[in-house]
Amino acid sequence: MIRVLLVDDHAMLRAGFRTILDSQPDITVVGEAATGTDAVAAASALRPDVITMDVQMPDMDGIEATRRIIADPAVRAAIAIVTTFDRDDYLYQALDAGASGFLLKNAGPEDLLTAVRALAAGDGMLAPEVTRRVLARFAAPPPAPSGPPAPSASSAAPCAATGAATLIEPLTDREAEVLALLADARSNAEIASALYIGEATVKTHVSRILQKLGARDRVQAVVLAHRMGLA
Repeated sequence: MIRVLLVDDHAMLRAGFRTILDSQPDITVVGEAATGTDAVAAASALRPDVITMDVQMPDMDGIEATRRIIADPAVRAAIAIVTTFDRDDYLYQALDAGASGFLLKNAGPEDLLTAVRALAAGDGMLAPEVTRRVLARFAAPPPAPSGPPAPSASSAAPCAATGAATLIEPLTDREAEVLALLADARSNAEIASALYIGEATVKTHVSRILQKLGARDRVQAVVLAHRMGLA
């Protein structure tokens, strides 16, 4: 049974999500919270498997709540940010804080169920509409700091290459191929088709990649791959 905590300051949205989720034999809603502070407390007390997290809430926003929940080693929940995607910066900050997925508020019931099950399985979930947009942001180089001039592209490139080589070193050639396809926002089925292997084999490769990279889920592995220039 997948245990879900719903976090949103709109009671009607929580009620709608609860109706959809509680209708499933493998999912149960164990609690609700209307503020970030209540979300942190509920996550600690209820130990859900998945949390759907709003961004803009009174008292504490969903980004800070996500950060605090992820920082608690006793809580193993995967967090999906539920958003209208009208503020890109919220999404990037939430991913940095440890969110494992994104879901648009106008998504259909099946999208919600798919997201909850994917996060519970450790797969992570990015709404198709935002996947490449989010990953492109993480692939971009950070802004140059004030002070001394930044190193030239030619001198910075070897540093990036060294970091990528260090990251990919523990991976087998096949695992590196799978990671590259993950970074291209491919699903397990699409990876299996591209590499002419079974989906079960893809899942095994993904599990080993996460372990070797020290990533919580595939979303974090993808972000890491983009930052290291592997995609």
